[in-house]
Amino acid sequence: MASPRERVLVTGANGQDGTYLVRRLVDEGHEVHGMCHSADGAERLIANHPLVVAHVGDLGDGPGIAELVASVEPTHIFNLAGNTSVARSWEFPAETADVLGVGPIRLIEAAWKLGQRTGTSVRFVQASSAEIFGDATMIPQDESTPRAPVTPYGVAKSFAHDMVGVYRQRGMFASSAILFNHESPHRPESFVARKISQEVARISLGLSERLVLGNIDVHRDWGFAPDYVDAMLRISRADTANDFVVATGVSHTVRDFVDAAFRYIGIDDSDPYVFIDPALYRPADPKNLVGDPRRLRALGWEPSVNFTELVNLMVGSDIALLRATP
Repeated sequence: MASPRERVLVTGANGQDGTYLVRRLVDEGHEVHGMCHSADGAERLIANHPLVVAHVGDLGDGPGIAELVASVEPTHIFNLAGNTSVARSWEFPAETADVLGVGPIRLIEAAWKLGQRTGTSVRFVQASSAEIFGDATMIPQDESTPRAPVTPYGVAKSFAHDMVGVYRQRGMFASSAILFNHESPHRPESFVARKISQEVARISLGLSERLVLGNIDVHRDWGFAPDYVDAMLRISRADTANDFVVATGVSHTVRDFVDAAFRYIGIDDSDPYVFIDPALYRPADPKNLVGDPRRLRALGWEPSVNFTELVNLMVGSDIALLRATP
């Protein structure tokens, strides 16, 4: 996948996916610009990646986004910005609609105007989400699955997804990576997979006695975040822009994740340690999200980490982190 040197703008550069993407792009020798939400974030980005040019920006700031894109003149843009917590979208639905729904439009419009001014096409990749499918009756979900989002997060992502298609029809290289659940040790603790891995690690070291969760019977398609970053890079370098489901094609319940995590620390029966709190149930939660990645596989993509390996990697990382903490 060797490619000419690119000038890449990554929004959400300090997030889980942004961290892996920036590292990959720097290793490949590209010029990387990272957009962060605050000055502290920009300092952290530069500390971790001295070769990266950091910018402070907000997808809610239309003039600022336009100025950033015009000054950087990127060849590629990866929009990974915005809070990725579905639970948080219920607390701040209007903010979610603006940042995750309208924000990408501000960015892609700036990229479109740059292309019109310079006569070059900016390659734009939007981090879309499986949440756009909601309670889909079509299982597994592919790029043609009807969308029926059931969360503010999913509705906002669905709008941005449609608008990427509009700009693609205008002739822009604009693609959506429809990302299903993907995890890593960089995942924030507010996400259920990291919450499980961290608490099971604490239980293994005698620092905790129970794991408190909400609905553990929903089905999700879990993958490894660096694999999904590789997918987004392939999408950005494809011959033709399109929508691509990024998923493993294998479904597991949250309960499966819990059981696998406890097996890793040598406990076969997780029931005594798991407490279900109805207060943690969401107002609505898609029941069965599992993707069909056949279109992506045509670009040569395959996941490198399976479900059990992912769970083991996360729990093992959290155990090592706890042991290293005074």
